[in-house]
Amino acid sequence: MKYLKNLGFSFIYVISSLLILTLFVTVFSYFNIMSDKVTSIFKIIIPVVSLLIGGFYMGKRSSKKGFIEGLKLGLIFSIILVIFNYLALNNSFKLKYLLFYLILIISSTLGSMIGINRKKIN
Repeated sequence: MKYLKNLGFSFIYVISSLLILTLFVTVFSYFNIMSDKVTSIFKIIIPVVSLLIGGFYMGKRSSKKGFIEGLKLGLIFSIILVIFNYLALNNSFKLKYLLFYLILIISSTLGSMIGINRKKIN
Protein backbone atom coordinates (compact mmCIF):
# COMPACT_ATOMS: atom_id res chain seq x y z
CA MET A 1 0.00 0.00 0.00
CA LYS A 2 2.87 2.36 0.84
CA TYR A 3 4.43 1.68 -2.57
CA LEU A 4 1.23 2.59 -4.41
CA LYS A 5 0.95 5.76 -2.35
CA ASN A 6 4.52 6.75 -3.26
CA LEU A 7 3.87 5.90 -6.90
CA GLY A 8 0.68 7.98 -6.88
CA PHE A 9 2.43 10.97 -5.36
CA SER A 10 5.24 10.59 -7.89
CA PHE A 11 2.71 10.72 -10.71
CA ILE A 12 1.14 13.79 -9.10
CA TYR A 13 4.58 15.46 -9.08
CA VAL A 14 5.12 14.48 -12.72
CA ILE A 15 1.71 15.72 -13.89
CA SER A 16 1.86 18.95 -11.86
CA SER A 17 5.36 19.82 -13.07
CA LEU A 18 4.26 19.02 -16.65
CA LEU A 19 1.32 21.39 -16.31
CA ILE A 20 3.27 24.19 -14.64
CA LEU A 21 6.19 24.09 -17.07
CA THR A 22 3.85 23.86 -20.05
CA LEU A 23 1.91 26.85 -18.74
CA PHE A 24 5.11 28.92 -18.56
CA VAL A 25 6.18 27.94 -22.06
CA THR A 26 2.69 28.66 -23.39
CA VAL A 27 2.60 32.11 -21.83
CA PHE A 28 6.08 32.96 -23.12
CA SER A 29 5.17 31.71 -26.56
CA TYR A 30 1.88 33.60 -26.55
CA PHE A 31 3.60 36.92 -25.85
CA ASN A 32 6.29 36.17 -28.45
CA ILE A 33 9.06 36.01 -25.88
CA MET A 34 10.05 32.60 -27.28
CA SER A 35 10.32 31.64 -30.91
CA ASP A 36 8.73 28.53 -32.35
CA LYS A 37 12.08 26.74 -32.48
CA VAL A 38 12.67 27.27 -28.77
CA THR A 39 9.13 26.14 -28.02
CA SER A 40 9.65 22.92 -29.95
CA ILE A 41 12.83 22.26 -27.97
CA PHE A 42 10.94 22.78 -24.73
CA LYS A 43 8.35 20.24 -25.90
CA ILE A 44 11.09 17.64 -25.46
CA ILE A 45 12.73 19.08 -22.35
CA ILE A 46 9.57 19.49 -20.24
CA PRO A 47 8.64 15.77 -19.97
CA VAL A 48 12.26 14.87 -19.28
CA VAL A 49 12.48 17.38 -16.44
CA SER A 50 9.07 16.33 -15.10
CA LEU A 51 10.06 12.68 -14.94
CA LEU A 52 13.36 13.67 -13.34
CA ILE A 53 11.37 15.43 -10.60
CA GLY A 54 8.99 12.49 -10.19
CA GLY A 55 11.89 10.05 -10.09
CA PHE A 56 13.63 12.19 -7.50
CA TYR A 57 10.55 12.02 -5.28
CA MET A 58 10.23 8.27 -5.84
CA GLY A 59 13.87 7.72 -4.95
CA LYS A 60 13.61 9.88 -1.87
CA ARG A 61 10.68 7.82 -0.60
CA SER A 62 12.06 4.37 -1.46
CA SER A 63 14.11 2.37 1.00
CA LYS A 64 16.62 0.82 -1.39
CA LYS A 65 17.45 0.31 -5.08
CA GLY A 66 16.30 3.69 -6.30
CA PHE A 67 17.20 2.95 -9.90
CA ILE A 68 14.62 0.15 -10.03
CA GLU A 69 11.93 2.45 -8.62
CA GLY A 70 12.78 5.10 -11.22
CA LEU A 71 12.81 2.46 -13.94
CA LYS A 72 9.33 1.33 -12.91
CA LEU A 73 8.06 4.91 -12.89
CA GLY A 74 9.54 5.61 -16.31
CA LEU A 75 8.19 2.38 -17.78
CA ILE A 76 4.68 2.99 -16.45
CA PHE A 77 4.66 6.55 -17.73
CA SER A 78 6.02 5.47 -21.13
CA ILE A 79 3.40 2.73 -21.43
CA ILE A 80 0.68 5.28 -20.69
CA LEU A 81 2.12 7.58 -23.37
CA VAL A 82 2.35 4.73 -25.90
CA ILE A 83 -1.26 3.75 -25.28
CA PHE A 84 -2.38 7.35 -25.60
CA ASN A 85 -0.36 7.95 -28.76
CA TYR A 86 -1.42 4.86 -30.61
CA LEU A 87 -5.02 4.49 -29.47
CA ALA A 88 -6.17 8.06 -29.00
CA LEU A 89 -4.06 9.95 -31.53
CA ASN A 90 -3.62 7.19 -34.16
CA ASN A 91 0.10 7.90 -34.57
CA SER A 92 2.18 5.33 -36.38
CA PHE A 93 5.33 3.83 -34.85
CA LYS A 94 8.53 5.76 -35.51
CA LEU A 95 12.06 5.31 -34.23
CA LYS A 96 12.12 8.83 -32.79
CA TYR A 97 9.23 7.93 -30.45
CA LEU A 98 11.11 4.90 -29.19
CA LEU A 99 14.16 7.07 -28.55
CA PHE A 100 12.01 9.63 -26.74
CA TYR A 101 10.50 6.94 -24.48
CA LEU A 102 13.97 5.61 -23.74
CA ILE A 103 15.12 9.12 -22.78
CA LEU A 104 12.10 9.44 -20.45
CA ILE A 105 12.90 6.13 -18.76
CA ILE A 106 16.55 7.11 -18.31
CA SER A 107 15.48 10.49 -16.91
CA SER A 108 13.21 8.99 -14.26
CA THR A 109 15.87 6.41 -13.37
CA LEU A 110 18.50 9.12 -12.98
CA GLY A 111 16.14 11.24 -10.85
CA SER A 112 15.42 8.29 -8.62
CA MET A 113 19.11 7.52 -8.20
CA ILE A 114 19.77 11.13 -7.22
CA GLY A 115 16.78 11.07 -4.86
CA ILE A 116 17.86 7.97 -2.98
CA ASN A 117 21.33 9.42 -2.51
CA ARG A 118 19.85 12.67 -1.17
CA LYS A 119 17.77 10.88 1.45
CA LYS A 120 18.56 11.87 5.01
CA ILE A 121 19.62 8.99 7.23
CA ASN A 122 18.16 9.12 10.72
